[in-house]
Amino acid sequence: MPDNSTEVTAAGIARLAGVGRAAVSNWRRRHADFPKPVGGTEASPSFALPEVEAWLRDQGKLAEVPLRERVWQQVAGHPDGAVTALVHAGCALLVVRDRPTAWLEITAVSDARMAGVLPAALDHVLTARFGAGRAVPTPTEAALLPSVPLLRAVAELAAEAGARKAFDFLFGRQLDANPRQYTLTPPGLAELMADLAEPARESARQNGGRGSRTVLDPAAGTGALLCAVGRPTAVYAQETDPDLAALTALRLALHSEGGGADGPALAVRTGDTLRADAFPGLTVDAVLCHPPFNERNWGHDDLAYDPRWEYGFPARTESELAWVQHALAHLREGGTAVVLMPPAAASRRSGRRIRADLLRRGALRAVVALPAGAAPPYGIPLHIWVLRKPGAEQHPAPELLVVDAAEPEAAGAPSGRDRLDWATVRATVLDAWAPFDVPGRREPVEERPGTSRAVPVIELLDDDVDLAPARHLPPPASGATAAELVRVRERLEETLKLTARRTPSPAGPGDQARRPFTTVGELARAGALRLRTGTGSGSGTAPVLTEHDVLSGTGPSGSPSAPSPAGPSASAPSASAPSASAPSASAPSASAPEGLPVLLEPGDVIVPVTGGTSVVRVVDEATAGAALGRNLQLLRPDPAALDAWFLAGFLRGTANNRQASSYASTATRLDARRLQVPRMPLAEQRTYGEQFSALAAFEDALRTAGRLGGQLVQGMYDGLTDGSVAPG
Repeated sequence: MPDNSTEVTAAGIARLAGVGRAAVSNWRRRHADFPKPVGGTEASPSFALPEVEAWLRDQGKLAEVPLRERVWQQVAGHPDGAVTALVHAGCALLVVRDRPTAWLEITAVSDARMAGVLPAALDHVLTARFGAGRAVPTPTEAALLPSVPLLRAVAELAAEAGARKAFDFLFGRQLDANPRQYTLTPPGLAELMADLAEPARESARQNGGRGSRTVLDPAAGTGALLCAVGRPTAVYAQETDPDLAALTALRLALHSEGGGADGPALAVRTGDTLRADAFPGLTVDAVLCHPPFNERNWGHDDLAYDPRWEYGFPARTESELAWVQHALAHLREGGTAVVLMPPAAASRRSGRRIRADLLRRGALRAVVALPAGAAPPYGIPLHIWVLRKPGAEQHPAPELLVVDAAEPEAAGAPSGRDRLDWATVRATVLDAWAPFDVPGRREPVEERPGTSRAVPVIELLDDDVDLAPARHLPPPASGATAAELVRVRERLEETLKLTARRTPSPAGPGDQARRPFTTVGELARAGALRLRTGTGSGSGTAPVLTEHDVLSGTGPSGSPSAPSPAGPSASAPSASAPSASAPSASAPSASAPEGLPVLLEPGDVIVPVTGGTSVVRVVDEATAGAALGRNLQLLRPDPAALDAWFLAGFLRGTANNRQASSYASTATRLDARRLQVPRMPLAEQRTYGEQFSALAAFEDALRTAGRLGGQLVQGMYDGLTDGSVAPG
């Protein structure tokens, strides 16, 4: 193997072949000719990429390593680290885009010669793009030499996908591989914040006759906010981490339209923004900022007399209010700042005086509550503050717009990091902001109960100055009209009658003779059923049956996600074992390429992976076609060998569930292979199956009655308290 060969981990092999990591482990155990580790550790070995590629191709598991995967493996295996490789790649992509003819001449020579001529070409492009004091230093010949093969491959990828998309792909892989190292601003949130700053275009025209904006992000991070801004004339960014600042500068340069002097002015600086502002005296049309939260060491002791604290000196615990005032200090009169904030900043007593002054002087224009999962920390419903730099002739704004996009009506589906409907959230916020932010507006803004309201500032200037939107919004209409409650009551009466009809007959004593049992694992090996584990990915618009759906007895509610190449697999091994009854020669297959969605068919039996609850579901016609979600196991019985309801009924036994569960950790997990089923002829199975099916129908009726009863009770409470229902 060549000394400079790129190494790849088991996870990388799985990604290359489009399988799960478990499959790679199986290959290593079963194939003596599988490449031997060349590095890494015993727990996480690494392998030579050329050897892995050759082995996969010989086994027919890979026709060709996708180009972008090959390039990423070169980045990940770079001797100087992935960050250095990405910086070199980004610099090269700038040359590829801005000086394509020069790049062809550079690559026409040997690797050693290419490393020698590259620094001058890179310096030319970097200087033209960033000017002096840039965050991206020119790499030296010695530093570039190990990167030359990578740079040739990166140029090939750019020819295939474009320079910007090539870098975005590689940078995105770096972020995915190191999620705890970077604070991310999701694209949906970045677009919303950029949209809220859009009125700055009018400010730009008033302050210089331009049709576009100058924009600053003082906590640039990965550059997501600035990338969301459309056609700025100048972009300014500051980031504390030098490596991240270099990557962000390259990302912004590749995102800008045009190269060199044709693109917008771009200045990216490195340093602690609050302690050492890299742009003193700069004023811009818009500031976008996702600052670090809850910092105690932000410079409180060193910055007591800083002129930026125009609205009050922030307490040590109020670092976010320091960022807010930093943003305002860099705005032109009438410019807009949009800052992501933790919800506590709207109500902490230590910040009430600054909040009050922001309101009195008309600097704070809107507070928007987002759904949980909008950005890290994902469990907290964050806020967006929209601020406007007061002008000398501007009268203080008499109102503050509060918007609660976290309400279910606004956020659509249940909130969560992977299920956030950004289109709905964006529409909710902008539909409230657009009519409010009209220059010289005289008409009152329409109030939307539970969602948005223009609150008179005088109402907010109390002892707390609490700006949390939920505190100032009228509750949404309960919907508990008398007519609607009558309809709910009628449905409840019908459901209770149905429940009574489905109540099981009195139970009689059964034959407690010891019956022979087999396990699900043995049935799978015999071909009587097939096993699969959900990936959570969907097919097109197919919904996903989630674990919550199975536990609550509801229809598929999950949104399809991209197929995961590392998705788990539970393909049944091929071996023979006794079955509940003689299996057919060809059992139905639930297998699918690893990582692809598992689509449900009628008669499938679904078992949650998490133990502790005896819940099993048989797929009906209404659920068929949905994709199997994560933490769910699918058992697809051969109808000629197993009755689905018989199988599901015995799997629900409490003792059966308990003996098949693992208690090795704090979370109980169920291994479906260990569940037991009695051996009996198919005709006898169907007798049990009919009884189990009737029990399931009775359970469903009880669940529906409980839901309707709860709806009726809460509706009566709401109707009586808000006056929409009369007592009596």
